[in-house]
Amino acid sequence: MTRVDEIRSAVPGDYDAIAAVVDEWWGRPILPVLPRLFLDHFHRTSFVAEGPAGLAGFLVGLVSPSLPGEAYIHFVGVSPRERAAGLGRRLYGRFFDLAREHGCHVVRAITSPVNTASIAFHRRLGFAVSPPVPGYNGPGNDLVTFSRQL
Repeated sequence: MTRVDEIRSAVPGDYDAIAAVVDEWWGRPILPVLPRLFLDHFHRTSFVAEGPAGLAGFLVGLVSPSLPGEAYIHFVGVSPRERAAGLGRRLYGRFFDLAREHGCHVVRAITSPVNTASIAFHRRLGFAVSPPVPGYNGPGNDLVTFSRQL
């Protein structure tokens, strides 16, 4: 475990560092669900955590332009060397503060039903967790939804 020196707002240029590690951090190909457009267009509502060893974690989120009062966390990653040290919780806390500053009253997220670690993490942070929603992202793509009031 290393020390995280800084959690800062993301910039579009952070994408390459994130893309370089995300499949390794997940242990499977996951990069296709995080296209560059998220950091090009939502970097002001996203965060990067850095430490002496470089990238330690990130959160890609947005304030909904279509649903007033709602924010959405699209993707969060924490380096395996930083897990269980509270970095994920700190990233979420920063996003909750940002969402409140933008007048949001709810934060939403989704995950695959097989991602039991994510489901447990979101429950610990006070998210309501749905049963798998059949076809959420098209036929055969069931997802679990999360919702947390601010």
